[in-house]
Amino acid sequence: MDPAYLLDGGIGIGVLLIGIAFLVLFARIGRTLDRVDTALDHGMVQLEKFSGPIGETLDHVGGVLGTVDTSLAKLTTVVDALEHIAQSVAKTTTAAQGAVTPSLLNAAHLVTTLTEGLRRIVTGSNGRSGASAKDPQA
Repeated sequence: MDPAYLLDGGIGIGVLLIGIAFLVLFARIGRTLDRVDTALDHGMVQLEKFSGPIGETLDHVGGVLGTVDTSLAKLTTVVDALEHIAQSVAKTTTAAQGAVTPSLLNAAHLVTTLTEGLRRIVTGSNGRSGASAKDPQA
């Protein structure tokens, strides 16, 4: 017997065994994937039960968010109007302060002058400091 035949036969048997091993491997992988497919089908059935209520809830949330958006738009308009009013009040206050401050300063000066004049009348002095103002007999 030729050793080449033995070598060829051994290689053939080895390839056959490898093929059988792959066949068994892929058959087991197929069964595992069938179980995974069954589990996914059960999960889909459960999700389909919840899809209706979840969809209704999301529609309700969408409606609420639409109302909130509308309210925020109105609130933005109100806030803009209030800011405009506040700016107008600030300008009015500045103008009033500019108009009133000189008058108040003039009134304060007038009161100071009147007070000084009354002090001179009451004390009998002419506003100069000296011995005659403090001691009339000297």
